[in-house]
Amino acid sequence: MRTITAVLAAAVLVAALTFASGCIGADQSLRIGYQPSTHQIAHMTAMEKGWWNEDLAPLGIGEVADSVFPTGAPEMQAMLADQIDIAYVGAAPFIAALSTGLDAKIVAAVQTQGSDLVLRPEIDYTGPQDLKGLKIATFPPGTIQDTLLRNWLIENGIDPTNDRDLTIVPMGPGDATTAIIAGQVDGVFLPHPSPAIIESEGAGRTVVQSGEILPNHACCVLVASGKLIREQPEIVEQIVRTHIRATEYNIAHPDEAAAIYAQKTGQDVDVVKQSFAEWDGTWIADPNVIVDSVMEYTDIQYDLGYITRPLARDDVFDTSFYEKART
Repeated sequence: MRTITAVLAAAVLVAALTFASGCIGADQSLRIGYQPSTHQIAHMTAMEKGWWNEDLAPLGIGEVADSVFPTGAPEMQAMLADQIDIAYVGAAPFIAALSTGLDAKIVAAVQTQGSDLVLRPEIDYTGPQDLKGLKIATFPPGTIQDTLLRNWLIENGIDPTNDRDLTIVPMGPGDATTAIIAGQVDGVFLPHPSPAIIESEGAGRTVVQSGEILPNHACCVLVASGKLIREQPEIVEQIVRTHIRATEYNIAHPDEAAAIYAQKTGQDVDVVKQSFAEWDGTWIADPNVIVDSVMEYTDIQYDLGYITRPLARDDVFDTSFYEKART
């Protein structure tokens, strides 16, 4: 009887310690969502080099699985459905999802700027007024590109909801690139490397970069689910640490980053290098750099009617993991 009691007591103790440590099991998996743009190469580099598995295995992660999404809107739907734990995603679709009940926070920055407005070669452009009457493809409502484009058009006296002024067609990057090459749309506003791909096909030219639309704007961010933050903070800290490692590696080794991206996506490596040379984006990890820009998105999306209530900084960010990862 004493033996059974002792075994039960030991089992209870082990269970309590497991719960206290965040319920980490040796075969636990981590699910990461991302999009196939050069904005999010940090994830691809960490995956390709085995850093996610290498860095997280000591914390009980037996498998790191990733899922690719065409844009941020479906990626955030997947996070709302508890299908991914970590997301490399645009700040704007994250804000839209947050306002509808997503339990998550931005824990690191990924990159700033890096999208271009590209028009077909035969279309003259001297300023925003030349866009009147055109058909422009960009990411779906609530995404970074849609939010930036609509706000910029409004600031320049163009009503993006009035087809007589301009028609915005929601598309993913692949469909939008195909559409402009086929002449089905007059222009696109897309993240890199799509502008470089279109240029390499002779189907368009960049007329405005996103940094001209909103200087130093935040673009992609690293988001962790609230459950992971609360129950397994040590894993979130290591995720941020690995993200920093991959970001710094890509900055120091851009040719290798281009090769990794090309291998992962099937894109021509020379076009990827051209994208790096032409874009106005910057890979970063420090979330403190983008706080003001992201909070500006909350105001813009509220004005556009994409979110129904203003959000506070603490609703959006948890920068503590970055601070710990840097110590």
